[in-house]
Amino acid sequence: MKRRIALLLACSTLLQGCNDSLTDIQQFMESVKANTPAGIPPLPKAKPFVHISYQSANARSPFSAPRPEAVQEQFSQSQDCLSPDPARRKEPLEKFALDNLAMRGTLGDSSNFWALIEAADKTLHRVSKNNYIGLFHGRIIQVEPDKIELIELIPDGAGCWKERTTTMQMADPADKSRN
Repeated sequence: MKRRIALLLACSTLLQGCNDSLTDIQQFMESVKANTPAGIPPLPKAKPFVHISYQSANARSPFSAPRPEAVQEQFSQSQDCLSPDPARRKEPLEKFALDNLAMRGTLGDSSNFWALIEAADKTLHRVSKNNYIGLFHGRIIQVEPDKIELIELIPDGAGCWKERTTTMQMADPADKSRN
């Protein structure tokens, strides 16, 4: 019996909250409605679509892959003109400019030296005489303990090539810009 009375009191207390007046909420809603603009401005008119017909029906379609260009396998040259060997297989260091390569050291004895070259991608390569480095077909002609000498083939603009001797010095160990 005591339980029933306690349950009845609890239910009546909870139901008292449902009889509250809603006047404060209604007043707030009225003030919000009064301060809110009445409507949303209309959307701007859309521009009419103008159809332009494709006039280049005889030309290549812009949606298909272009035709491969005819690759010239042999350089046109005169009889006495110097040129690189197009059939020679490229070596890994030929994809880097000489500015992006640094000589880091040497290996070997007095009769045969190998140079250690660090590329821009932080890989270390071992090169010796007759290896190729650089973008201009640079062939190494001499490796010394502190430098590499190479001959590059530079295009002269007339279809021929000229030899240029270049020296790559040992990189300064204090050079932190390459590390």
